[in-house]
Amino acid sequence: MRKTIERRSGVALWRQIADRMRLAINNGDYDDTSMMPSEATLAETFGVNRHTVRSALASLADEGMVRAVQGIGTLIERRDRLTFPISRRTRFSQGLGGQAKELEGRLVQQTTEPASPIVAKALNLAAGASCIRLETVGIADGKPISAATSYFPADRFATIGDVYERTGSITKALAELGIDDYVRCSTEISAFHAEGVDLRLLKLSPGAILLVTTAINADTDGRPIQYSRSRFAADRVKFFVET
Repeated sequence: MRKTIERRSGVALWRQIADRMRLAINNGDYDDTSMMPSEATLAETFGVNRHTVRSALASLADEGMVRAVQGIGTLIERRDRLTFPISRRTRFSQGLGGQAKELEGRLVQQTTEPASPIVAKALNLAAGASCIRLETVGIADGKPISAATSYFPADRFATIGDVYERTGSITKALAELGIDDYVRCSTEISAFHAEGVDLRLLKLSPGAILLVTTAINADTDGRPIQYSRSRFAADRVKFFVET
């Protein structure tokens, strides 16, 4: 059965095909053989030439999802996705605890800057108030899982970047700064193609899909303390929304 590809969408054909094959792999469509169909079969399925299919498979190989074996075909490298729960108390380390042997939080950049209108509204700050922005990467067993941009009120958390760099944990950093507990006020989930710096931070190839959470956390008195936009590699993580 031929699968329709949008030829005038502005997205390269091989990227569209890579996205669909990635989804099929994650859905277990090829579990019976643990192999991708032949290039000829895939070309017929998507209505493209074999060179386009080859480019899509090369992209998935760069991500580590498949591996070409001469004389055999393209093997699927099985990688079970981590389950990341989203709940009233969402924590990176606790959420992935037990699923990975080693978890690490790495600081990429920290700056002090005026809050944009969106950040000011989320953190209940005056327009232009000073805030701390942290760029971080969450790593599980040596593999980057998420990249996050987080904002904190500077008047309460001026040193949070230094503490995070030492502890590798937002939760531990907040605890050292007097926030023993905090709760999730809201989470918005969306999906985008990875681009720019996220390709490098998450070690993805062009066309990879990101699951994106935009969230606000507050202390137990209801005061917003963190506004964040976290990007997760969709082929490495799946969300579980707890109620």
